[in-house]
Amino acid sequence: MRSERTEATQGQLRMLNLNIVFASLCAIGALLISINAENPVHAVVLGVGVAAAVLGSRGWSGGRSFRVPLLCLVAASAVWLVGVLVLDDASASFGISVVGTVVLFQLPRPRRVAAAVALGAFVVAVVVARMVTSPGGALNVLLDHVVHSTSVAVVGVTLVFLNHLVSGLITELEESREREAELAVARERMRFASDLHDIQGHTLHVVKLKTALARRLVRTDTDRAEEELGEIHALVGDTIAQTKALAHAQRRLNLSAELENAKNLFEAAGIRVQVRREGQVEARAGEMLGQVLRETTTNILRHAQAGQVWITLSGTGISIVNDGAQEGPVIGLGGLATLRERVAGEGGELTVERKDGRFLTAASFPHLGPTR
Repeated sequence: MRSERTEATQGQLRMLNLNIVFASLCAIGALLISINAENPVHAVVLGVGVAAAVLGSRGWSGGRSFRVPLLCLVAASAVWLVGVLVLDDASASFGISVVGTVVLFQLPRPRRVAAAVALGAFVVAVVVARMVTSPGGALNVLLDHVVHSTSVAVVGVTLVFLNHLVSGLITELEESREREAELAVARERMRFASDLHDIQGHTLHVVKLKTALARRLVRTDTDRAEEELGEIHALVGDTIAQTKALAHAQRRLNLSAELENAKNLFEAAGIRVQVRREGQVEARAGEMLGQVLRETTTNILRHAQAGQVWITLSGTGISIVNDGAQEGPVIGLGGLATLRERVAGEGGELTVERKDGRFLTAASFPHLGPTR
């Protein structure tokens, strides 16, 4: 819906820009005709130049064929020629200045210079021809036509340039909207991949751990082995359900459930767990903290030789500390790097530290007040 509104707004901006330019050209053209036309024929000639300017700029703004501005340029050139050599009217430069600028903007950049030189040479040639044939003297012709023609031409060129500038800005807005849409798709794909990793990666590591435990118990404690196999079966079924929920954007993590699951996993691996609650967790932070706990649990089981884990919950955060941290650079914790970006995106902060054989993972959302 938002994208449709944006496209509609951009279309309205284009139409508004086109109408403003169209109205301005018509108004200036009508003013030039009313001031300079001395007879009906004179008015018709100037009118053809104004019409060429309007049609040329409108055809270009409407995204039509290059043929329309080109035909208008031919007509405007003829008006300039007749206006200067026959009617002695420098205001005839209006049409050729507008359409000439339109044509130059439509040409590829390598050809613009050559086209501008050719168009300028034609304009100068007409003025020189008038200077040679004028009985009033070359200086008067030069002052009249150069000053007057330039003034009129500057108005026309300015209008076309502003039209081109506004059109370019609208085009940049459209391209920016497209880039934002592509980035949104990429972010959603990364989010989905991260969530899928949370589900599948965590489950596979737990299944591996419980399978190894069941293999050790199968000959010594068949009841316990059967219990472990039952938990594996239930875990796989729950993972399938979570994957389906993720595909339908319905997955929500429950912090309490994740906490109970983490305790069971650590205890099954022979790791002691101590949980301390310093406040009721804010509901808005609960899901993200559950993801932090799940990712940290997986990393401890995978990378640490932990014997003790301390989990502390506050109103706006969680901290997990484990001993048995390996020395050397931290590697293989790419999930936490991705999670740090997601926590930051929710206005929180993820801290990862290792010191004296202990590893700390803490997430906090300081902008959320604790629930009382």
